[in-house]
Amino acid sequence: MTVYFVGSGPGDPDLLTLKGERLLKEADLIVYAGSLVNPELLGKAKQGCRVLDSSGMHLEQICTEMIGCSVKGGLVVRLQSGDPGIFGALREQMKFLTDAGVEYKMVPGVSSFSAAAAAVGREYTLPEISQTIILTRLAGRTPVPAEQALGKLAAHKASMAIFLSVGMIDDVVNELKRGYADTTPVAVVYKASWPQEKVIDGTVGDIAEKVKAAGLKLSALILVGDFLGDPISASKLYDRSFSHGFREGEK
Repeated sequence: MTVYFVGSGPGDPDLLTLKGERLLKEADLIVYAGSLVNPELLGKAKQGCRVLDSSGMHLEQICTEMIGCSVKGGLVVRLQSGDPGIFGALREQMKFLTDAGVEYKMVPGVSSFSAAAAAVGREYTLPEISQTIILTRLAGRTPVPAEQALGKLAAHKASMAIFLSVGMIDDVVNELKRGYADTTPVAVVYKASWPQEKVIDGTVGDIAEKVKAAGLKLSALILVGDFLGDPISASKLYDRSFSHGFREGEK
């Protein structure tokens, strides 16, 4: 059988994909990221399905459980938070499965950076303001390639979503100041799409103190860029004078 890496979405159970829901209902083993995945999703498991919380397990334990079930003909769901293709720690799991001759597939999910945009009511790609999104993190126990250091990325002044870094907010701000002005808007979104969702608005210059006052250290995304501000430039797509393959522009 196949091991499915399923994106659970950002937290709201309604944001699980239909395919993800079907696989959860069919699974013989679900290994879920207990510190990140909404436990409500586990209620979809069929009677008799084994459910393991991976938060207290290491790589070999996780993969051994998945392989053991799969080689016996069981359907395995590795339930990841958000979208498994973004900071999912997948490649080492995939290599383990490949070396054991076990097939795997990925099922995409809604990422927290998408849910965070919904929480603040903004789009990352605003015409003439930003047409580039950077998804990144601050270096910590997991290093970042030198050429991708946050300070260097800040020089692009693109729309940015910073994962796994709110607990180092002072360091984040110091790096952002290498490219963004102190007045650049920032929004920190805690538990995007969960009932506990909270948004802290600020700027590069004052967001650190606001985050510390709120006591946020985990489960929050840092959004940075002028896309968060009020000035906008309308897309040409719906401009009445703009012609394209489906409509002739008005003179």
